[in-house]
Amino acid sequence: MGLDEAKMRPDDALREALTADMEAVNAVIRTRMASEHAPRIPEVTAHLVEAGGKRLRPLLTLAAARICGYGGRHHVDLAATVEFIHTATLLHDDVVDESARRRGRPTANLLWDNKSSVLVGDYLFARAFQLMVGTGSLPVLAILSDAAAKIAEGEVLQLTAARNLATTEDIYLQVVRGKTATLFAAACEAGGLIAGAPAEQVEGLRVYGDALGIAFQMADDWLDYGGAGDGIGKNLGDDFRERKLTLPVIRAVAAADAAERAFWARVIEAGEQRDGDLAEALAILKRHGALEATRQQAFTWAERARSALDPLPDHPLRDILRDLAEFVVSRKV
Repeated sequence: MGLDEAKMRPDDALREALTADMEAVNAVIRTRMASEHAPRIPEVTAHLVEAGGKRLRPLLTLAAARICGYGGRHHVDLAATVEFIHTATLLHDDVVDESARRRGRPTANLLWDNKSSVLVGDYLFARAFQLMVGTGSLPVLAILSDAAAKIAEGEVLQLTAARNLATTEDIYLQVVRGKTATLFAAACEAGGLIAGAPAEQVEGLRVYGDALGIAFQMADDWLDYGGAGDGIGKNLGDDFRERKLTLPVIRAVAAADAAERAFWARVIEAGEQRDGDLAEALAILKRHGALEATRQQAFTWAERARSALDPLPDHPLRDILRDLAEFVVSRKV
């Protein structure tokens, strides 16, 4: 592929290796997000789709198909499907979370309104189903439709788990699977299925995507509290200020004494945050080893992702996916 991967981030190497395929995916996205009768649909969609996202999920679909020897065209439509599902969930998430910014820009619900964001998200889900039906593969349809249901289920579960100190690591993992890992897994699995890969390889791709998504989220949780030391690219304590019950906090709450539990109840459940509370939170997290434990758990999931690729054929893209699993937990942003 003519890549010097040692000098390139794995996600960039993946993008470089799949340039032609991604250009075809982008063309499908531009065509399918159009609407003859409702001009607001392409306005809202373009605002988010063209905001500079990494498009990692469609890249995973393309890579999985290519590794398994696929030479057709359906992997492009499936990659666009995955991106539409992801974009629809972002539009809905920003409404639910009352977010004001996404990828450094004002959110669609802020620029237009909540109704537009919800309805355009619904439109993108419908477009996604049109694309996946077009492949003529019932197994692919089953995988992606199941993923869409699990994503919604994860969102609802998060509503009940967020800011609730009774939330366990098991519930946290269910939420992470629903919000992040499910679509990663479906993106990879769909690529293998459309290529007609053996069941062992398709399962390896599914496990890879699932573990990659979990590792990615755990690394994010750790980095938000300054896990990398310099916090480059992240605002230290954003999760704390937003009262998110992430894995380090769940671990610290589980080990808390009465005074520490009262602190977490005040800052997370009640939302009564004062000057110096972030520093206190960091001290508690470090005292109980919650940050390092989260980091180690992220590396465990990353290694699970790397091992899941063993049944796949030798291929430069397989090597990049291995590197990607390591990168998501060793990055500083």
